[in-house]
Amino acid sequence: MKEGKFVISLDFELVWGIFDHISLPNKKAYFQNTLYVIPRILELFEKNNCKVTWATVGMLLNENWEQWRAMIPEDKPSYNNKNLDAYTFGLTHEKSGYDHFFFAPQLVKRILATPGQELATHTYSHYYCQEEGQTLEQFETDLDVALKMTKKLEVAIQSIVFPRNQFNQNYVNACVSRGIVNLRSNPDSWFWQDKKAVTMQAKVMRTLDTVIPFTKTSYSWNKIIRTSHTEQPSSRFLKPLNAISFINDVRLKRIFNEMVWAAKNGEVYHLWWHPHNFGTSPNESLKQLELILEHFRYLRENFNMQSCTMGDLSFVK
Repeated sequence: MKEGKFVISLDFELVWGIFDHISLPNKKAYFQNTLYVIPRILELFEKNNCKVTWATVGMLLNENWEQWRAMIPEDKPSYNNKNLDAYTFGLTHEKSGYDHFFFAPQLVKRILATPGQELATHTYSHYYCQEEGQTLEQFETDLDVALKMTKKLEVAIQSIVFPRNQFNQNYVNACVSRGIVNLRSNPDSWFWQDKKAVTMQAKVMRTLDTVIPFTKTSYSWNKIIRTSHTEQPSSRFLKPLNAISFINDVRLKRIFNEMVWAAKNGEVYHLWWHPHNFGTSPNESLKQLELILEHFRYLRENFNMQSCTMGDLSFVK
């Protein structure tokens, strides 16, 4: 029997991922905490020999607003919902004084300098692949800009995470033709359907599923292989810490049990979150991550569970 695989993918986006529903000044401490925890997250990964995929918004790779403006493409996404336009938001916040929440090239370099870390794309502009008004051609333009940014780092991008999990099957070929052959998809359950608008019923079920085993979350790796690429379902979102410690304990136990099942049955377990999810309770969140990685270390030592990036799964035999 094959050994279990433990995959972690992080959606690294800072302001670009949530600008449409926040007030930036009110989130100052939140993003400062995020910048504080990322190097410490990397230290934990290195300490535990944990390979991780960092799906990074390409705009973060810019050094400053001047470079960011120079990279604005002609064919920008034409969302019907103008609040989602990252370019308009950026142009109105150039003088905000929060540049370090918009650009993080040094952090990206630190990620690349940490053993076992894979740089993936989260598109250039945190592109929404199921929003009305945008087109396939605009998505392709966005991908090309993202790849142009990473080319400067001499990194070949092979993996992608679609922002807000808006996995669009019609856009797969655009990724594959550019060498992006590993795609994170959504869990195989009705409440994780590929919809841009999540119903209240689905939201309730997603929440309940963090504590009650409604679904099986791990999967056999050979079920993800397609003719030209892999579609790798996420297993579990590591939710931000709750104010009620009991809820956190139950959620953590659920993750531990799912990891054990995957390790014992030779399956893939794919955990994901955003680094900014640690922004509210940074030290407590780091402690929780440390417990998860200690649990993984136990499973590696006792069941030979292996740490993998999304890119690694392309080559599992």
